Amino acid sequence: MSAQPSIDVVIPVYNAPALTRHCIDSVVACLSESIRHIYVQDDASDVETRMMLDQLPYEQVYVHHAQKNQGFGASVNEAVGRSDASFVLILNSDTTSSEDFLPTLCAAMAADPQLAVIIPAGNDYARDNLDRYVREPGGYIRTHRLRGHAFLIRRHVFQEIGGFDPAFGRGYYEDIDLGRRLDLRGWRLGVHPGARIQHEGGGSFGRGRSYKALVKHNRSLYFARYPNASLNILLLSANCPPTHLPPDLLDALDYVFREGGYVYWVTPEPARLLLCLQMRSYAMGLEVVVRLLLRSWREEKRISQIWMLPDTSRLLRMLIMPWARICGLEVLSWEWASAAQSVTPKLMSK
Repeated sequence: MSAQPSIDVVIPVYNAPALTRHCIDSVVACLSESIRHIYVQDDASDVETRMMLDQLPYEQVYVHHAQKNQGFGASVNEAVGRSDASFVLILNSDTTSSEDFLPTLCAAMAADPQLAVIIPAGNDYARDNLDRYVREPGGYIRTHRLRGHAFLIRRHVFQEIGGFDPAFGRGYYEDIDLGRRLDLRGWRLGVHPGARIQHEGGGSFGRGRSYKALVKHNRSLYFARYPNASLNILLLSANCPPTHLPPDLLDALDYVFREGGYVYWVTPEPARLLLCLQMRSYAMGLEVVVRLLLRSWREEKRISQIWMLPDTSRLLRMLIMPWARICGLEVLSWEWASAAQSVTPKLMSK
């Protein structure tokens, strides 16, 4: 890039003054070389938080105090409306920056014009071995699930799509909903392993009874809008790289990812290369398969279908078929001369 585009930071705030101050201090210390303004949207916090924000010593910080609590999505929407930058970095108030990751994220945006959102990796992705995923131009990994604690987005795209949906109230699932709408309109989302940020989690809401009720309500709203986001495919095969999978199977996998679903790929050894962050890999074993089949009582977590490639071992087939009948699961064998045309319609009708 010859010149870095303009970037503003938006930080919605609701209480948690110590975490919020730490977040703002870290942004100023680490990102000042790459940003113009920091828009802090105070969502009707308590007196202690308001006083702390009003005493911030930074010229590039602009604080707006809302008269009433609007929730995360509406607060971000309002603050983004004050920006005229090319990109907006949206941060939860319980995140901490330790490096200037913005040049890395901007380079990925420049390399892929269809990339609307890029997320810095960090502790929220600690359980994912990011070295096992296909890298896209700019070095990012595809994802179809937007984690909204920290992400850089093209401002005009955010505005054109209407920002966060205020139907999700105070928060939770409004970020995943935004990602779904972007994905369905052909935009790409990514996570960059070369950029990192620390996320505390639950800094404003906590983990009490109101948090659980809010998550339950918004989860129901999300899956009512996108029922196919509950697709969870158990894929069984021998060892092979994704590039060796049948083209029609790759198309069907891409459909599942774009709908917001997940694929759990079980092979004799864990796959060395995976297509996107909605694809997980496991070493073959009856215990692993049973654990996946019984993985959750929540409907959106349950395995929806079992897909078998022709090289799946006969022993595993013999073990899986009775179990699938007991669980009422459809098993698709990928003899692709005839099965290709039937898979996508079945998924779409779930």
